[in-house]
Formats: sequence, structure tokens, C-alpha cells
Amino acid sequence: MTHETVTRPRSPRHLPRRVRIAAALATVVAVAATVAGCGTAQTDPAPPDPAPAARAEPAALTGANVNAWLDGLLPAALARTGVAGASVAVVRDGEILTARGYGHADTGDGGTDAVPVDPDRHLFRVGSVSKLVTATAVLQLVQSGRLDLDTDIAEYLDFTVPRRYRQAITLRHLLTHTAGFEERIAGLIGTDGTDVDLRAALTNDPPEQIYEPGRVPAYSNYGNALAGYLVERASGTRFEEYVGSNVLARAGMSSSSFEQPLPTHLSDRMSNGYERVGAPAAPFEIVGTPPAGALSAPATDMARFMLAQLGERVGEAPLLDPATRELMQRPALDAASLGTLADGPRMTLGYFEENRNGHRILGHGGDTLYFHSHLQLYPDDRTGIYLSLNSTGAGALDSHELRQAVLNGFADRYFPAEGTQPAGDTQPTGDTRPAGGVQPAGGVDAATAAEHAALAAGTYESSRAVRSNFLTVIGLVGRTTVSVTDGDRLLFEPAPLSDSAAVYEEVSPWVWREVGGQRTVAMRVADGRVEAISFDSAFALLPVPSERDSALVLTVLVTSTVVLLLVVLSWPVRAVVRRRLGRAPRDRAGRTARILTRVAVAGTLLALAGWAVSVVSIMELRDVSGASLRVVQLMQLIGLLGVLPAAVRLVDDLRRRAGWHRVTGSVAVLLALAGAGWFAVEFMLLAPSISY
Repeated sequence: MTHETVTRPRSPRHLPRRVRIAAALATVVAVAATVAGCGTAQTDPAPPDPAPAARAEPAALTGANVNAWLDGLLPAALARTGVAGASVAVVRDGEILTARGYGHADTGDGGTDAVPVDPDRHLFRVGSVSKLVTATAVLQLVQSGRLDLDTDIAEYLDFTVPRRYRQAITLRHLLTHTAGFEERIAGLIGTDGTDVDLRAALTNDPPEQIYEPGRVPAYSNYGNALAGYLVERASGTRFEEYVGSNVLARAGMSSSSFEQPLPTHLSDRMSNGYERVGAPAAPFEIVGTPPAGALSAPATDMARFMLAQLGERVGEAPLLDPATRELMQRPALDAASLGTLADGPRMTLGYFEENRNGHRILGHGGDTLYFHSHLQLYPDDRTGIYLSLNSTGAGALDSHELRQAVLNGFADRYFPAEGTQPAGDTQPTGDTRPAGGVQPAGGVDAATAAEHAALAAGTYESSRAVRSNFLTVIGLVGRTTVSVTDGDRLLFEPAPLSDSAAVYEEVSPWVWREVGGQRTVAMRVADGRVEAISFDSAFALLPVPSERDSALVLTVLVTSTVVLLLVVLSWPVRAVVRRRLGRAPRDRAGRTARILTRVAVAGTLLALAGWAVSVVSIMELRDVSGASLRVVQLMQLIGLLGVLPAAVRLVDDLRRRAGWHRVTGSVAVLLALAGAGWFAVEFMLLAPSISY
């Protein structure tokens, strides 16, 4: 359950499954050379948007107009992308302006009749949009005084959360994704029959804390699930039951539920999920940490939720009083915590800032394996839009791009920027996503901009990462390089939230805006070094240490693997040649070292293959047993220890003057084992923790 399905390579939010598999495999196996340029390819930056047309009035935001626009966009888009079905709702001025269904909730591929999507009947999984419900529940309890945003959560918990730093972890940190937790994948999504136990999911192999609380935006399902558990603790009611009675019912969302599996009266209304049109229907997904993404809801219920969040009276009672609702919708951290990152896009207590065209937009996206959703509110315009898809699509990024076409198209058509032509029946190109934080005022002189740009140059990886175990290797994929262009501008390759390059210019101290676009990034510098570059409310780029440079790492890994493979292939060849030429077997001197070296070579190759298979399985959200990971670690350890007999073998060959070809071979094997061993140590393949 992530904020949204774009990335890495595009952003660290959520990798589409096929992209994740390919990336993981390419990283770990010897053919990782094909990934060596990922995030560093010298591609031309995307051209800026064309010059705006003359000022025109926004399109009329009426039900008829929105329906005509959606009808002209979505059916063709679904057919083009291979997405089976979509459900959309738009609210405006206290009412549901429209709710539309497109495509099919059941494609009929299983021998049944095809069933068109009904936005009032069919439930879709909303993924991480669920986090908005969780945040609302937390703020209800803050409003009543049973929880406090700035009290250490240890005061409320009945177990201990791993900590590296002494600073308190608070609900404010959990709701803004700044508690400092690394990523955790195990148990994220299962299928029917998977047991759901929120406390167990939080206490069994919790993620390490890798950042100081409040300092680094790093999206965390674990952190949000902790917030949901605090709802249980403070209310004395199971999370699913509390939000059912106090959020869903109060907002009039009578057809929505966090329960897994769904209650009987809702289960037959659940849309199927598909990888793409033509693929078999997937089983109902079980989210292991329900607060982070377990909600199932029809579009009309999500419309009611948007109205309630906009302060309109729907359902049984208001969700929050006006002061608490305003608290939820304003940035929750300032420069005292974030430093200059606070001048870029920031989290509210649950929402991402996704401002566009000068309009304040609060949003949240969400993805399961098969459902892809996004909700946006325009609080100052009393408007909201929600879209959910029940398929990933034929291409790995199709669902993301389709969502952005709808969301950005809606903003540009009905809420255009001053001085621009509203979008008509075609979709805008250029910017791929709603902009982040409000653009600060004030410029930067050329000399200062050049100085700041020079500091920024380097290679970066996502703050949403694993740092304590073998999944550290995933950080090799999807890196971003930043270089100086035109003397004082920054060239991002690829650009944040994109798969192409883009140029940014500094528009106020430590804040850059995309040339020809609306996206912004903010940078924090300490002691003359970049600490972080924030590019989305809950995501940042962090500098990659020089010893983990992609080119260096992959050169060492690929070269070592190729050498060891050639050595293994040479064994039967050398045996055949020796037999055919009638050569005597090699003497017994150094025989033990040779045998142990061969064992180490085999162990290293088996370990690399084992890591490849394990990482691919994990990125497919399939469990990998601890026993199998320990076996792979044992093979890796044998390979690392094999450096010693390989060194003994080399010394023996030199002492005995065994000939240049044998000495060269011994040197190559020693260096290859040492290179693979360095990689294993540097990327935590031998770390005691195998939690993921």
C-alpha cells in the first residue's frame, strides 16, 4: 500500500510488479550490467510545455460537462491501456456532481457474463487512500483528548518500537511519514485465508529506525499502521470496528468496510481485480496492516468521504469539528524540524500537498497489486475528485499515467492557472503529476544559484529504503543523478516522479522549480553537504556514499561474477584436456587450498543466484522462508571465507613458480572472490537480520 504507483525507476512510491521484478533480478544477478545506467542515463530532458494560450475562462464545472469530458477520455484510455474498469466521482459545493463507471467489474473471462462497473454498487480496493480514514480516526481521538499529537507513542503502546534515536516518536511523525522507519515488505498483501492480526504484524520483525524523527520524509506503511493501532489502544475497540462506526458510518459510507474478508452483504459487490484485460481475475487481497490500506469502497461512498472532509454534512454526524479538520489539512511540520525542506511540498496530517495551477490541492494515492486509486480535494474550491482502477494495465506504468491524465486534466480544465488556456477534450502533456508545495516567492542571484547547484551535483537514492538487511541491494535500482547545466540549473536524470530527465531552476533559496513545469524540489544542506532533496510530501532523495556508486558496485559485481562463471566452466574443460593429452594429475601440494577455493567459487555463485530468486519473490510479495535465506547467507559466507584459501593458493603458485597462466588464474579468482565478498558485506547480505 503505497501513496501511489509510480516508481522507482520513477519515484520510490510503489513499483509496478513487473518493473520491480525486472529491477530486482537485474540488480542481483551477474547480468546486472544491463542496469548499470539506471538512473544515470544521459537522456535529453523533456521539452517544456508549450507557451500558454490566451487567457480563457475555466470550463463549467457541471455534472453534464464533467460527464461529457470523462466519457470522451476514459473508455478510449481503458481500451488503450488494457485496464478492465474504472470508477470515478466528483463532488462540488456540497453535492455529488457525478459518479461514473467505465469498463467492467467482471470481464467475463471466467465463463460468466461481463458486468459493467456500477459506481454505486461495485467496491474497489482503495489502497493507501485508506490512510486518510486512519488519520481521520486518529484526529477524532486527538479532538476528544484521548490522544495527543506530540506525546511519545511509547506512552500509548503495549510493546516497544525499535529506536536508534532518543527523540520521541509522535503521532505527528507517524501521520507525516517522518518517524524514520525503513521500508518493510513482508506480510504487506496476502490472499484469502491469510490471518490478519494488527498487533502481531507490528511486533513481529518490525523495521529498523534509520532516520532521526521529524527530519527525513520517508513513506512508511508501518508508521501509519502504528497510528491505527493507537486508535485501537485509545478507543478500546478493534480498529476495523472503530472506523466502521466512527468514520464510515458518520460519513454515510454504508457500503464500505475495512473488514477482510468482506462481510457477506458486501462480498458479492466486490469488483474483480486484474493484472490487465484478458488476465484471470485475482483473488481478494488481504492487507496485513489494515490501517495502511484495507478499505474497500464504491465511488459514491468515497464521494461522501470527500464531502465530509470538505466540511459538508453527510451521513450521521461531522467527522471532525472545523478546527480539527483545518488542523488535518494544513502542513504539519515546519522549518524547526525539516529545515529548508519545509519550503517544498509537505505532508499535512494525512494528506500530500499536490497543488497545481495556483490552487491548493490535498491528495493521496493508493495501490494494491491490482487496484490503483487517487483522491484529491480542492479545499478552497469546495471540490473533490476520486478515481479508482481495477487493473494495472498492459504496460507497467499504464495505471499511473491514466490516473495522472484524469487528475491533471481535471485541474487544467476546471481550475486552470491564470493566463493559460483550460484543457479541452484532449489531455495536457509535459508535467506528469500534480505539483507539490506552494511556490515560495523571491529569486536567487546567478552567483548564488551556481554555488547551490554545484553543491547539489551527485547521485541520489530514495529515502524510502531498506538499510538493515539484504534488501539494501534494491537501492542500486532507480537512482537519480543530478548535474549542473547552463551554469546554475540542475539536470535531474530521471526527474522526480518521472521516467525522463528534466531541468530545474532555483526560484528561491534552496527551492527549485521544473523549467516549463510546476513541480518543485527543496534541498537541505549542512556543513556544505547536501543532506536531502525533498520532491514529494513524503519522499526525499538522499546522497549515495561514494563507495556505493552504481558504476563501481556493478563493475565489481559483474566482473567478479563473470570471472567465477568462467572458472566453473573451465573445470570440465581442463579435466577433458588433461585426460586427452595424457597429463598427470596435479600434485598434491596445495590440494586443500584448491578444493576449498573451488567450494568458495561454487558457494558464491549459488548465493548470488539464491539472492536473485529471493529478491524477485519478495518483490512479487511472495513470502520467502527464513530458513532458505539463511542457507543463501551460508553459501555467501563460504564464498567470503574462500578468500583465505584462494590467497594461500596464489602464494603457493608463486612460491612454486607454477607459470604465468596459473598465477594469473589464481589472482583472478582471488580478486573475484574478494569483490563478491565486498559486495556482500557492503550491501548487508550477511547481516544478522533477515527481516524484510
